[in-house]
Amino acid sequence: MTELSLAMMIPRTEAEGPGLRMALWVQGCPMRCAGCCNPEMLPFERGPGASTRRVTELLESLRGLDVEGVSLLGGEPFAHDAPLAELAEGARALGRSVMVFSGYTLEELRASPRPDTARLLAATDLLVDGRYEASRQSTSRRWIGSDNQRLHLLTDRYRADDPRFTAPNQVELRLRGDALTVSGWPLFGARRLVKRGEPSP
Repeated sequence: MTELSLAMMIPRTEAEGPGLRMALWVQGCPMRCAGCCNPEMLPFERGPGASTRRVTELLESLRGLDVEGVSLLGGEPFAHDAPLAELAEGARALGRSVMVFSGYTLEELRASPRPDTARLLAATDLLVDGRYEASRQSTSRRWIGSDNQRLHLLTDRYRADDPRFTAPNQVELRLRGDALTVSGWPLFGARRLVKRGEPSP
């Protein structure tokens, strides 16, 4: 029974990839990029709000959602390549697209000897790659944190001229009780949406 360490999950978001998507943030990253926007997700030890979820349970949730795909963030998704490969393959089998945000470059991922890294990469439609560099923060390219990062179309599911790729960035603020969560990047120059009380699946 494959389990995944999650820092955060949003069942439906329009801020983390094309269309309406489920977004999953993993807990744990081996990198320490200065200015990381999710420093609480760097330790591999579960912190407040983090949880362990079965991949089969997450896929059942995805099956029941009217979304275009799933976006995998973190933390570092490829530091959790085995469970995320299983999840991404399952998502693709359900007809959903897979987008991954990684601090590793595509070249580094392709050179990895880990078979689960190759599996996850093979099940990825869109990849945003490269370490975040705070001094090169991007405010114009959608879903890109810093100007050194790149968006790769790894399958023919999406086209480079898709108008959603050049639409304005947006940030979503969610209020659940007294907890506020922020998704989307960058915070500056983005359209902001507030969603109240959206339930978890």
